[in-house]
Amino acid sequence: MEGLGKMRMDPLFWKGKKIFVTGHTGFKGSWLCLWLHALGASVTGYSLAPPTEPNLYRLCRLEDWVTTSHLADIRNFNSLSTALQHAAPDLIFHFAAQPLVRQSYQNPLESYQTNIMGTVHLLEAVRRAANRGIHIKAVINVTSDKCYENQEWIWGYRETDPLGGKDPYSNSKACAELVTASYRETFFKDSAHSVAVATVRAGNVIGGGDWAKDRLVPDVLRSFLEEKPVRVRYPKAVRPWQHVLEPLHGYLLLAQKLVVEGGTFAEAWNFGPDEQDVRTVEQVVKDLCEKWGGNASYELEQGNHLHEARILKLDSSKAKLRLGWHPQWDLDMALTKVIEWIKAYQHKEDLRLICLKQIDEFVSGGGSR
Repeated sequence: MEGLGKMRMDPLFWKGKKIFVTGHTGFKGSWLCLWLHALGASVTGYSLAPPTEPNLYRLCRLEDWVTTSHLADIRNFNSLSTALQHAAPDLIFHFAAQPLVRQSYQNPLESYQTNIMGTVHLLEAVRRAANRGIHIKAVINVTSDKCYENQEWIWGYRETDPLGGKDPYSNSKACAELVTASYRETFFKDSAHSVAVATVRAGNVIGGGDWAKDRLVPDVLRSFLEEKPVRVRYPKAVRPWQHVLEPLHGYLLLAQKLVVEGGTFAEAWNFGPDEQDVRTVEQVVKDLCEKWGGNASYELEQGNHLHEARILKLDSSKAKLRLGWHPQWDLDMALTKVIEWIKAYQHKEDLRLICLKQIDEFVSGGGSR
């Protein structure tokens, strides 16, 4: 019966599969590429150069493991379409995006062009590939928990709740959801070359190798390395925190279902932590300071700040029931793994091995709740 127990990834399913990953040089894309390689899949990547220095992609030497890497812009339709047709993948993970709320205030045009038209370009490239006889079985478009019309509710948003978003980033992700739904219903649902297209919405992901600016955990870790107090802008903001491997695990489980069972799983999915891991920004900073030790400290930043939602939660009941997906690491374990990773970076250890070790621990249930 669907939804009984935990669904596990099938290694035989992934071995030899051709996967196309947009945004493969980014934080989440790099972690996924590491995991896909460990599963025996062949990865073609399409992305801009790594967005930060340092970055997880180069620290883990992923250029050695990605079969073909296209360093190009998702806004360049011809380049993307050509790369996709040449790769002829079995399935696609679409991560390429402008992922930061504060950056969307500074450059809204870039955010809308990348997050909306980038999605249009990808889905149109899939449509044209299908018309040429290239059978792409499934597409997973990674959007955001911020795609919902935020009412500052104390309960979690479900996949059927209204989309919205006040800031350009959140709004662009809601639009990307609508674009995906339109392509799914118009071009992919009943055609001779049907493609199972789904969207996924995750909470605030954390993990080793995220160096983005204006994101809480990377900002905290930079302060630790520079031996400076952490400056906190939104101490009372409540977020659904989870290790990056949690949603990626959900995406991989969903991908198996989309390929094997098709359209019945081609819809929107939430992957968020359990209620006890929805915490304030200040509590997360305080826990990280304690785990880092030494003279780690934080201070509240005064002044007016750009609008961000005060509270945001996800209801992941559907993923738990229909996919058998469940959070594996609680927030305390997730923060422990982040500190483990940054300490390894500080001591110049082999970060590829650290990442693979954490993936193996996650899969085997090491440190699970």
